[in-house]
Amino acid sequence: MSNNWKKRTNLVHGGSRRSQYNEVSEAIFLTQGFVYDSAEQAEARFLESGPDEFIYARYGNPTVAMFEERMALLEGAEDAFATASGMAAVNGALVSMLKAGDHVVSARALFGSCLYILEDILVRYGVEVTLVDGTDLAQWKAAVRPDTKAVFFESVSNPTLEVIDIAAVSDIAHQVGATVVVDNVFSTPVFSRAIKLGADVVVYSATKHIDGQGRTLGGVILGTKEFIRKTVEPYMKHTGGSMSPFTAWVMLKGLETIDLRVRAQAASALALAEALQGHPALERVIYPGHPEHAQYRLVQSQTGSGGTVISLDIKGGQDAAFRVLNALEIAVISNNLGDAKSIATHPATTTHQRLSDEQRDALGITPGLIRFSVGIEDTEDLISDILQALKSA
Repeated sequence: MSNNWKKRTNLVHGGSRRSQYNEVSEAIFLTQGFVYDSAEQAEARFLESGPDEFIYARYGNPTVAMFEERMALLEGAEDAFATASGMAAVNGALVSMLKAGDHVVSARALFGSCLYILEDILVRYGVEVTLVDGTDLAQWKAAVRPDTKAVFFESVSNPTLEVIDIAAVSDIAHQVGATVVVDNVFSTPVFSRAIKLGADVVVYSATKHIDGQGRTLGGVILGTKEFIRKTVEPYMKHTGGSMSPFTAWVMLKGLETIDLRVRAQAASALALAEALQGHPALERVIYPGHPEHAQYRLVQSQTGSGGTVISLDIKGGQDAAFRVLNALEIAVISNNLGDAKSIATHPATTTHQRLSDEQRDALGITPGLIRFSVGIEDTEDLISDILQALKSA
């Protein structure tokens, strides 16, 4: 197949492999194992498998392989490994490369489960972790050392939507030979230029925009073929974090429409941010694609879009935020994002509730903060719904 196709064509056709029946839609190979013609063939396959030779579903599967290849084409990576969830991808990318005595520098503005991996799991096994303000390049420069093995950050932080300069941080990390691992969920694969900007490894929760319709969990790790097959694959296949074939099929179907969905969602998110700026019930409106955002210029050069999520800081704290959440008629209250349905979340009591008050204060996660993941509903309906809900504040 051509590698010169543009993004939306690869989203529909990239990585396709048809069986002898020449099916239109990708086939689901729901099998845990594969049969060999002879004992000699089994021996040879375990020694070295070809691109269309499979051993066991933890190691690889034709449906999963299609998803991995399509994601690699979309991201501009050499290879990919599909995982059971987004957190399996974060864990796999980091733990597979680290050992006791290694040093990691990370932005402190992270999803709660990412912080748990860094501050609890990695530290428990002898990895030293230094947390910095991800938007402050001076802190990155001061934190990296000759023995720094990896740096990690969310390209757009959850839920306060700080934007990290991928190119600048990658340059700092590469000067000491560190591997740059970027959690790119909020930037989305549609707007991502992370690898071109210097990232070595990119991870996604495919549960979010890639599925985009609230059906299943999944994740993916992208990078060089050597990193994916020599570092990630041995760790993932032996620890059991691989993606199931049915999930991979759902994700393939999601990829066919992700460009259309995400661009529509981002356009609506910008319209919401513009409509809500200066509202008397709001302390602030946070949207990376709005000129009021602190990293607006960086956003324009890095992704060209502010993404699909806005955050609203409601005056009156948690009580007021809960009244607004409960008054919403279109958006649902849940803790996912990137869905076709608009989703509102109160991070302080859900996704980031395990953090201390001091940690939440440092990250800007106030009691009044609502994370609003914009869906594909009519933009005017969403604006009207939020405006009527804000009357409850």
